[in-house]
Amino acid sequence: MKLHRALPIVAVIPALLLASACSGKSEESGDKKPKATAGSADGKNSAEAKRLGALDAEQLEKAALTGRAAGFDAKRIARSEVEAGKGMRSDTKACQPLASLIGGFTHLPAVGTAHRTLQPVDAKNATVGSMWLASHSEADAGRVMTELRAAVTACPKGFKTLGLTYGKVEGLPAPKLGAGADETVAYRITGDIGKQQVPMTYTVVRSGGVVAAFYGVNMLDPKHAAIPEPVVEAQLKRLADVRG
Repeated sequence: MKLHRALPIVAVIPALLLASACSGKSEESGDKKPKATAGSADGKNSAEAKRLGALDAEQLEKAALTGRAAGFDAKRIARSEVEAGKGMRSDTKACQPLASLIGGFTHLPAVGTAHRTLQPVDAKNATVGSMWLASHSEADAGRVMTELRAAVTACPKGFKTLGLTYGKVEGLPAPKLGAGADETVAYRITGDIGKQQVPMTYTVVRSGGVVAAFYGVNMLDPKHAAIPEPVVEAQLKRLADVRG
């Protein structure tokens, strides 16, 4: 039996949980205006990345894992699905860094992002998830990590966002990663999805000005929900190769 094929699609990327919450918003506005706005924003972010000496979205796409790596298959995510997670707001200010990462973004605006789904090559492996890279100035990337670490401590009883409840937040031991990992935060959030309680595990790593977030879920064994360290290390190596 292919276990990960039997898991619900909401296990693949938390942003997809927003589909129902956002379903009341109209998607019938003209295509030209959103495209122009997106293009303008991309150009502005690229210029800002250059000013900061940071990687832009195009460079992050080259740096992000694609294809098979360390037993997982990394695939690009449609921009429309990625954008669905933007602007998530926690009902508790201290928990905002956690809410933003559930949506697939850092709570401080990045000058570039790249998103991937992660699915195991072995059909018997029930751990699935996603990852994304967010580019900042090194100072802002450090602030993202500091405020994320504070949020994990401040929000043990969870929070709500867009009508969804996350009832528990627990810090986890950070994995000991090799070169390229300047600091790491690991934690688990339990989300109330319908009548199910879904433990979601995050490993967030800063490498210079890039914040790399890895989200994993295992509906059969939550203790093995984290994306394995070899995947994280493969991403850090690829990032180092792109930087040269």
